[in-house]
Order: sequence, then C-alpha cells, then structure tokens
Amino acid sequence: MIISRTPFRISFFGGGTDYPEWYSEHGCAVLSTTIDKYCYISVRELPPFFDHKFRVVYSIVENVQQISEIQHPAVRGVLEWLKVGKGLEIHHDGDLPARSGLGSSSAFTVGLINAVHALDGQYVSKEALASQAIHVEQCVMRERVGLQDQISTAFGGFNHITVDRNGAYSVSPMVLPRERLDALQNHLLLVFTGISRTAADIAETVVGNLKQKAGDMHTMRQMVDQAMNILSSPSTDLAEFGALIRQAWSLKRALSESVSNASVDNVLETAMRAGAIGGKLLGAGGGACRNRCENSPAYRSGSRCPAAESSYTSRTDCKSWRSATHIQVKAPADSGASGVPTRPASWSACIAPCCASAASRKRSSGAITRIR
Repeated sequence: MIISRTPFRISFFGGGTDYPEWYSEHGCAVLSTTIDKYCYISVRELPPFFDHKFRVVYSIVENVQQISEIQHPAVRGVLEWLKVGKGLEIHHDGDLPARSGLGSSSAFTVGLINAVHALDGQYVSKEALASQAIHVEQCVMRERVGLQDQISTAFGGFNHITVDRNGAYSVSPMVLPRERLDALQNHLLLVFTGISRTAADIAETVVGNLKQKAGDMHTMRQMVDQAMNILSSPSTDLAEFGALIRQAWSLKRALSESVSNASVDNVLETAMRAGAIGGKLLGAGGGACRNRCENSPAYRSGSRCPAAESSYTSRTDCKSWRSATHIQVKAPADSGASGVPTRPASWSACIAPCCASAASRKRSSGAITRIR
C-alpha cells in the first residue's frame, strides 16, 4: 500500500494572477505557504476477486468496473491520463474540510499522482508533480483553475512563486529568521466560516472580469513585493503586513460579486472590531476558510472578544511548514523463495525542505530515506 501526504496551503498575496487568462499576458507572482495540515491518499492494487475493479472511498464510496464510471473528477482524470489498467483501491482522508480555500483540490490531485507513480515504483520530482497536476486539472478535467495551488502543494514551504507569460515558473523560498517567522505565525489565525464552495464556479466570474479590473490586478501583483519587503525587514512592524492583507482583500472582493457575501462580510467586520488588523477569505472566495492577522500575539493566544469567536464555525492553530508532498510505502522489502515476505520495511521518499540553504537543497534534493 502506498500512502501520500500532501500539505494544504495559505495564499497571502497574488492570488488571481495565476489564472492562464492573466499570466499569459502579464505574468504572475504569488506569496504563499504550505501548513502543517494535510491531505492523505492511500492506494493499493485491488485483488481480482471482487465484483468491481475500482474502489474509491471519500465522503462516499464508489465501486465501479471502468474508470469512466468514477464520479470523483480528480480520480477519474488522473487515472484516465495515466492510463491505469490494473484495479485500484483509493482512500482519501484530510485534516481539514474539502472546498475550504486551502488548495485541497490540488493537494488531492498532486497526492494521487504521486501515489499512483509510487505504486509503479517511480519517484517523480516535485517539478514534474506540479506540472502533471496542472495539466490534469486544466487540460484533462478542464477546470477553471490557476496554477499556484499545484506548485505550492508539490514543493511545500513558504515560497515566492513567479510565472512567465509562457507558463514557465520559478519557486524561491522565503527565507526568514526563525524569530521573524514565529512572530508572523503568532499574529495569524485560521478560521472556518462553515461555508464550503467550489472554486471553479467562482473563478468563472472572476476570470470574466480580469480585463476590466486590470488596474487592480497589477496592484495585487505589486503587493507581493511589498509583503516580502515587510517580512524581510526585522524593524518593520508586522501590523503593516496585516494592513496590506486588508487592502488586498478589498481589491479581491471587488473582482466579482461572488467572491464574498453578507455572512462573510459580517465575520470580517466582527473580527476587525475585536482587534484584527486585516483578514481575507482564502482561495477563490465565496466562503470556506479565512486567514486574519491579529494586532498582538496575546489576542491570538486567549484574550479574544466573545463576539468574534461566535462569528465563525471553528478555528485552528497551524504553522507555516516546509514539508512537501511525500510518499510512505508500506510493503514487504524482501521475500523468500516461496514469495512470503521475510522482512517488512517502511520507506519514505521525501522532497528536500524548501527552506534549507541553496547548498543543502542541492545536496539533499530528491533524497530517499529508508526508515526501519
């Protein structure tokens, strides 16, 4: 059995510039981080003794004979594109709800591609995983999606992602002193609004307005550089980062009427009155999770306004995390002449941490570690 673990992501700035309709003319820049919350995909070959050839388990259970009969769009798209011929059983679990604005759909696609390749004994680089996931979502599934989520979840870490007009991208780790990163994390809070939505539906309305909102889009792109400058300057108050998030949300909210609603606006307004500096919906908008920057670590750790607490469904503490998508293989390592396993082992193929130094990344990239 193969188990992949792929992180969810939080996008701070630049979201929307990663739609092909925009970056093909203007390029793209995004500042985002993966967090210590994950999508887990397990894949194993299904023995030929069942009435079905494919079993897919998520919020529902599918037992089908043909890939074309699978209802889950990402599973169907990945298996069709990889031309899988053998029977498979696929299970999904997640630390946070689906359709929550945290790149969960792309984390699923990246993790499934990674797991299916691993089942065939293939190690796939993070660059290839990101590119394959982008192709599956945009060309096979024909979803109206950008490309920051696939890149973020495949690479992992706190990154500055840029995309050229030809679609070529680069990933540069946002290297910060530990004290500065801890301070940022202590001022951030992730909450769930209780509203789930399909990003592609909202993206349709946003993409249709990109030309009319070109000025705002360019401003949102410039905010990526401003945010990096704020974080890179130890003497700059992190309140400026929160204020920038608030400005970015105002611009994003104006891209389409579908990006926000009265319920979400009320949550944000309540948080501001309770002491938040800035806040935004994550992902395409419409609901799901919200990230907000608090005025002080004390507010985050306990001194909260009851009204603010009651305005959202739930909250969670999470950290910016360097872990990329990785594989855990649970299978026999050696077999005797009879084919009976004689020595079980656990393997972990890990991508090098994105926040390591350039020299150490070069030494450790693609390393495979055996754990006994």
